[in-house]
Amino acid sequence: MPEYYLDLQYNDIIYGEEEVNFKEFESCTFTNCDFTQCNFIAVTFIDCNFNNCNFNSAKINHVAFRTVFFTNCKMTDMNFAMCDKLIFEVHFKDCILDFSKFYTLKMKGTTFTNSSLVAVDFMSTNLTAVSFNNCDLYRSEFDKAIADKADFRSSYNYSIDPSRTKLKKAQFSLDGLKGLLNKYDIVVQ
Repeated sequence: MPEYYLDLQYNDIIYGEEEVNFKEFESCTFTNCDFTQCNFIAVTFIDCNFNNCNFNSAKINHVAFRTVFFTNCKMTDMNFAMCDKLIFEVHFKDCILDFSKFYTLKMKGTTFTNSSLVAVDFMSTNLTAVSFNNCDLYRSEFDKAIADKADFRSSYNYSIDPSRTKLKKAQFSLDGLKGLLNKYDIVVQ
């Protein structure tokens, strides 16, 4: 049975490789914490907030994120695809998620705000009604994704092939339309 922690504040902690394993955190807030050395096993976060935390290169293969908010976090090269898929709900604001993987996840209603999503893998991901608000999507991959009703209006640098990605009622700005035409090698000015 995992250790259970409710409604606690964690500040300025550098976590070791196995320090959070076999624990469940509910309604907890982590501020200025460093998880870079962690190799998460059987960890659950429910209704938690992470502020100014560093997860770069942490192994999150066995983590459950259930209604979790990340603000100003560094999360480069994270493999979210291996997280627990039951009630997977995450939201990102002012985060760096470059080179991360969300492959095959169901992310309906997720919000990405003012975040860097360079070369992120969204292949075969359900992005229905996801909001990409002012995000850099340079070289992110959307092949075989479902992005129906997704909002890309204020995001930029994306290249999405509408013949390989479902985009029914997805929203784009006029400036962003060229990101849907890249495969045709035409110039839009």
